[in-house]
Amino acid sequence: METRLTYHDPDQDQMIRLATELNCSNIFAGLLINRGITTAAKANVFLNPGLDQLKDPFSLKDMDQAVQRIWAAVRNQEKILIFGDFDADGVTATCLLNDFFTHLNADITWYIPHRTKEGYSLQPTHIQLALEMDVDLIITVDCGSSSHEAVALANNEDIDVIITDHHEVNAPYPESIAMVNPKRPDCPSGLNYLAGVGVAFYLAIALRKYLREQRLFEELPEPNLLNFSDLVALGTIGDMVPLVNENRVLCKAGLNIIRNGSRPGIKALSSVSRINYQNIDSDDISFKIVPRINAAGRMSHARICVNHLSSVLPANAQETALVLDQLNLKRQQVEKNIVEAIEHRIAKSPELLDKSTLVLWDDAWEASVLGIAASKLVRKYAKPVILISTASEPAMGSGRSLEGLNILDALTSCTDHLTRFGGHSMAAGLSLDADKLEAFTADFETRVQELTREADLTRTLAIDRVLDMEDITMSLAVEVDQLRPFGVGNPEPLFISRNIRVLSSTIIGTNHRKMVLQDTASPAGRKVDAFHFNLSDPDNQPQLYDQVAYRIKINKFTMKSPQIILEDL
Repeated sequence: METRLTYHDPDQDQMIRLATELNCSNIFAGLLINRGITTAAKANVFLNPGLDQLKDPFSLKDMDQAVQRIWAAVRNQEKILIFGDFDADGVTATCLLNDFFTHLNADITWYIPHRTKEGYSLQPTHIQLALEMDVDLIITVDCGSSSHEAVALANNEDIDVIITDHHEVNAPYPESIAMVNPKRPDCPSGLNYLAGVGVAFYLAIALRKYLREQRLFEELPEPNLLNFSDLVALGTIGDMVPLVNENRVLCKAGLNIIRNGSRPGIKALSSVSRINYQNIDSDDISFKIVPRINAAGRMSHARICVNHLSSVLPANAQETALVLDQLNLKRQQVEKNIVEAIEHRIAKSPELLDKSTLVLWDDAWEASVLGIAASKLVRKYAKPVILISTASEPAMGSGRSLEGLNILDALTSCTDHLTRFGGHSMAAGLSLDADKLEAFTADFETRVQELTREADLTRTLAIDRVLDMEDITMSLAVEVDQLRPFGVGNPEPLFISRNIRVLSSTIIGTNHRKMVLQDTASPAGRKVDAFHFNLSDPDNQPQLYDQVAYRIKINKFTMKSPQIILEDL
């Protein structure tokens, strides 16, 4: 795929003025300006996020009704069921509210459905389960906004439902006691970037405020909500929502709590992931912690994670962390087998790549890992990919797309073939009857061809600044680190350098390259440690680069030197 480079060009006078006011380098001031942070006051808010920056939780629509109904349930010792989702966001939200209500001595229990056997969100079968458990109040987290049938059945059975969610929703809403979802069009909060665990945290804030007014904490210790922010950070980073505003505040606070090592479950996961929890960052959570949490729901059952994250005994936490680590290894192997089987199929039938899409199915594939496998194939073949498991009826699949090509739009044109679908522009899930597979594949190909003609599929890399190797210092790496946590909405700075030579080079594993780089024009100049991960062709090891794009990091092993991570160009 063709790559286009664009370059930020901050105003020089503004950059110098901001650098002077903040007592920082011009480079760092430029990075702030590139992110719309143009004054010292804005920079101080961005660089020093605090919980005092959080909005009033009662700005969320229906929060009043939710809090009052929950208080009645707590006061009257009604049985409350927290109903969550099976991914990291849903698991952490379930754990957060379960722990919070336990502090209140509420009659509390929780439930997370099995990913493949029960599917997503609150279903009528779950209301029957709640009846058997003598539940009086169901509180959903990270789901429920489209559970019309289940909520109607709950109402008929005198079970109240409060929905907390963050997914897209439009009226009419389920007839619940309250629906706290910042994405509902009539919600004035402006918090539509929250993850499900963020909405759950706001519910806890509102409840604590209300319970103070009810003087409950004259009888019970008041929960310190800061201690729950580690769960918010895990779920928020794991759900890839924008790390801006309140999300940045909560993730920054949560990462600090994680670094204290106060939650045995996260500390144990860090250990099996070979992370020093005292230096953990958003990359560690995204690429090491969250995959192990999600592996439970994919390969076994997500309830393992709720128990793990709620554990107060380090020995128990270490034991379940090892279980999660093994499930993740199993997930990786299953995913690898699927990708290898597909590549073998393509090698035998190369005409499969002649189309604008790649739609494949098999009855031996595990549905829960197809999205990850599809992502790898999209990166390799630069086209939308849908993989479908025909092991069940209806068949279940996952699709991934390229930036600029909306897979949800394409699926919307194929609704005649689908029993269910949903997602967003670059990722979707779907189900369909097996006898519709051929017709669906043809119609999906036709629609993607139409979208491709309209779309600009050129990969774009936004370069923050052109640097020499001499500019890559520990002080700059420390400044860049202040911009963390990185993620959607707060991208990691990307730099470029030109005319670079490789002084030494080693292949690590099968496709990672470790190098020492230097400017060709400065034989006695600074030497910079560099890594290039996931090489598409490990045999291609240039000794000279016309240009390299990279991200600057602190070397986590020494914590005393910078290193750079190269990007594919």
